[in-house]
Amino acid sequence: MAMRPDEFYDHAVAAADDERRLPLARMTGWEISPFEPDGLRVTPLRPPVLPEPARHGEDPSDCDACRKRDEGIWFNERWRLIRIKGVGVPLVLMLLPREHHDMADLPDELAAELGLLSTRIVRHIQALPHISRAHVYRFGDGGAHLHIWFFARPEGQAQLFGSWLVPWDDLLPEYPADVADADADIVADALVKSHGGHRLSDPGDSLPA
Repeated sequence: MAMRPDEFYDHAVAAADDERRLPLARMTGWEISPFEPDGLRVTPLRPPVLPEPARHGEDPSDCDACRKRDEGIWFNERWRLIRIKGVGVPLVLMLLPREHHDMADLPDELAAELGLLSTRIVRHIQALPHISRAHVYRFGDGGAHLHIWFFARPEGQAQLFGSWLVPWDDLLPEYPADVADADADIVADALVKSHGGHRLSDPGDSLPA
């Protein structure tokens, strides 16, 4: 059984200094870290907050993802794919179910399709020129509506390897939108061919329900 919130906090604080600051992570010493350890310090560890604050969209009637179920670059009856704008890496895409589900309550049929879709999206991103890898992330603390992230790592940029890619994305200048839009279109068109689904190439197009 996992530790209670107070037990976890006490266990962690026992390894901290008098200001409740833990030692720097080993990751900050990696070659791919965007930060130099000198002068970098850990923020004080705060006590647990219970009950936890509600995530956005816990109530489907208040869920932005549900309201935007017909927005994106690719769709089928169950899923939609969107391009995230204002990022620093070449391409960031997000896959969401069109109905309100989180990972833990995803019906088996959608869970099986999620595996196929994720594999195909990664394959199509990695087929783009000058893209070496597509990394897949799922975070669920901010929003209750399932959203899967796909980050494209630029070819040859060794400092952007692995788990530091997301902080680097936030530090880099915004990638040219016209280039990202063109690459997102290539991925979406390839997904139509490999998985089916639909593009909204014309504002008058309609989506399946």
